[in-house]
Order: sequence, then structure tokens, then C-alpha cells
Amino acid sequence: MKPASVGVLLLGGLVLAGSGFAQQRIEPPGPLEPRSSGNPLIREGDAHFNRRQDKRVGAVADKGEIAAAVRAYDTAAEAPDSSEARWKLMRALVFQALYTNLDLDRKQAVLEKVRRVSEDGVGLLERRARRAGGSDFSNASPEEIADMVRKESDAPPIFYWAAASWGQWALARGKEAATKVGAADKIRIYASVVSSLDPRFEDAGGYRILGRVHDLAPRMQGETQWASHSEALRYLRLAVATDRASLVNRLYLAESLSTGSPSEKTEAIDLAKGITADAPSPNRLVEDLSTQNTAAADLRAWK
Repeated sequence: MKPASVGVLLLGGLVLAGSGFAQQRIEPPGPLEPRSSGNPLIREGDAHFNRRQDKRVGAVADKGEIAAAVRAYDTAAEAPDSSEARWKLMRALVFQALYTNLDLDRKQAVLEKVRRVSEDGVGLLERRARRAGGSDFSNASPEEIADMVRKESDAPPIFYWAAASWGQWALARGKEAATKVGAADKIRIYASVVSSLDPRFEDAGGYRILGRVHDLAPRMQGETQWASHSEALRYLRLAVATDRASLVNRLYLAESLSTGSPSEKTEAIDLAKGITADAPSPNRLVEDLSTQNTAAADLRAWK
């Protein structure tokens, strides 16, 4: 489903001005900070992505830097074997779709593209796994897929951003229409792979997306019998327990609790108040400010 951390996931379209906070949280570089790459196009994309907060207006990012990052990663992804270029392109496209105030048609076009890139990235890992003696991913459980790709350093971000990409695409397409073409199952499987590979990746992103898809997937006979509100709460509580500093982990748990019992709604309100009072991460300022906007809107709606 940090929201791009998207996460993501499902990562919904989560503008508070930075001056509303006395002090930003001090923390080391997060998992969005790119590792050193030997590909100059990827390094160029990383430089632009790291400037994605420049010229922001509240939680709305300027279009220029992220568009430049997308162009660099897109060109790098023309290399048939670059898994790094693919997940970084997915990450940049999700940010572009969610945080740059695109019009509806342009946003949908970006999300359609990132969905295609996500399948390309997963397909690349599948081909490598088969060459190493593995089976088709379609015949394997998430745990088996995780075992087949465990030595791939790009596997956690590939599957994380694939889950986030499909989630955002599903929200734009319409949840029922997207579920009919298998989106909810893909999101669930990809997020399960992430949680099997590394439960802490992207601030417990696998748990977060699993909780979100259980919460938001439409209950459709023959498609999503697995969807469960109790499972949504279980995964989202796991996400918060794994990384409570994540504003989006707490937001998604609060939104799931808000539909429950009076005590759960009280817990949801307390979580949302904490989110709005917390300091945004300097590493993900746009994303966290957007999450705080959503929490503030939720509080107004729940009163």
C-alpha cells in the first residue's frame, strides 16, 4: 500500500503546510533511498527522485522532478534484465499518479502503465527462477515464490511495488471491475510474497497491503471469498506492531477500525489524532503530509 510505501497499498490517494509542525522527525535514510547503481540512467533517475519534494505546495509535488525520474528509469528499463530499473520505475510512477495532482485521464494512463511495468518486473523474476530450476509462479504459493526468489536482492521491492501498482490501478478502475480481472488476488499474493521475504520491508509494507486488500476488496462469490475484516485488522495490527512510526500503517488501521464497534471507533479516533499531531518524515514529506490530510478528513467525518 509512508503511503507510497505505497504504498502503498492498497495505497489510496492519500495539503498540510510544513509550517504546521514545530519540528520534523529526525531519522536515518529509509528504504526509499536508492542504493548505489552502476547504471548511469538509474543514478540519474535516483537524483531526480530524491528531489521529488522540491517546489512542493503542501502535499502536492511539483511535476518536473518526478517526470524526469520517470523518463530516466523508463529508458533504463529498456534493458531486458534490469529488475532494479523496473521497481524504481514503478515507485516513481506511483508517486507521480498519487502526489502531482494529475487530471483523471492522465492519472489513469500512468496507473495503466505502472500495472504493465509491474507484470514485466514479476515476469523477469519468474524467468530467472525457472532458469534456476523453479516452477511457474502461477503454480506456486506465495511462500514457494518467496523461496524461489529469496536470493534476488530486487525481489522485495519488485513484489511490493507490483502489489501497490495493482492496488492503485484497481482503485482507479473501480474495485469490482478490477476484481473480476484478478486484481485483488494479485495484490494479496504479491503482498504475501513481500511479507514472507522481509516482514519489515517498506515499514511492514507486506502486512500493510495485505490488511488493506482484505479491508477494501469487494466480497464477490468466486473471486474474494478470502476477504475478511478480521484478517484486515490482524494484518494491519501486525503492520503497526512492526513499524508504529509509519503514519500510513496507523491510518489504514484507524480506517478499518472506524467501521467496527464503539470501542474500535474510539481507538480509530485516537489513532487519527496521533497521526495529525505527529511529525512527518523528512524522507517522505509529501507522502506523510498527504497521509495527515487524510487522517484530518477522517476525523471530521467520524465526529
